[in-house]
Amino acid sequence: MSVPSSLPPHGPSSALPFAKALDTLAQVLPPKLLKPRVGIVCGSGLSTLAKSLRDVVEVPYEKLAGFGTSTVQGHRSALAFGLVGDVPVVAMLGRFHPYEGHPLRTVTYPIRLLAKLGVKELLVTNASGALNPSYDVGSIVLIADHVAIPNLAGPLNALFGPTISPDYPRFVPLSDAYSRRVRKEVMRAAYELAKEGGTYAYVSGPTYETPAEGRFLRAAGADVVGMSTVPEILAAREEGIEVVVLSLVTNKAVVGEKEDGWVGEEILDEIMGEVAPPKIQETVSHEEVLEVGRRRAEVMRLLVERVVTRLGAT
Repeated sequence: MSVPSSLPPHGPSSALPFAKALDTLAQVLPPKLLKPRVGIVCGSGLSTLAKSLRDVVEVPYEKLAGFGTSTVQGHRSALAFGLVGDVPVVAMLGRFHPYEGHPLRTVTYPIRLLAKLGVKELLVTNASGALNPSYDVGSIVLIADHVAIPNLAGPLNALFGPTISPDYPRFVPLSDAYSRRVRKEVMRAAYELAKEGGTYAYVSGPTYETPAEGRFLRAAGADVVGMSTVPEILAAREEGIEVVVLSLVTNKAVVGEKEDGWVGEEILDEIMGEVAPPKIQETVSHEEVLEVGRRRAEVMRLLVERVVTRLGAT
């Protein structure tokens, strides 16, 4: 699938239309909203996070130079500017994924634009599958680290290619990618709502993992798995933005036990006249992801609102 984008896959900062997009925003936003402090990325089914904002002005992506169009159900295509208390905020109502066919420049471009608007802290939300058996559907996991298979094995790293600017480092450290300071604010805001210390596994998608892949990711130390977020984290850290990630568990990843030979065992039982109960092969669906997102969106909204309020007081 090819998704049109006005951005080249690689090239220097001069190839990115920041100035044009910023000029568009300057024409449609009141001064109090033009310099947001906090950015929010809304994951699948979580665009209702914008309901925390007052004095909202929405700007469709199609009006902003350099933006693609989100094609995934549950994602809108607009930036929402508004206030949480007295804190100016901008929310991405829909993100871009490499599996949609977007170049990584398009995936990360909105984050870089938020940096140029003045965003200091980025709250990223996503929908994820639980690899950790202790995490229930509906849990909100506060991410402290990640395992990014696409980053380790080829040109799907969001920083692959020429650097955006000679002012940026060629090699970006990620040991501090998830801000301890902002994570503490999350825990102070709602200790009972989030689990500290979760590790996010980033996979390219759009297929869900096989049971063997799920077991591999669990063995690698991952607690949840998803198809987004890490490219945005890399761009944000390169831009000097502090990051916190809240991952909503919308399904249990299908992990199971290693099943070598079980079909043969069933056939042998049948030959011997012993009919065993049929084994059901579990699956995951995007509809399930969206439904849990809808059910837990209000809790996530309240948590994000509390965090933004606390950040505004620091």
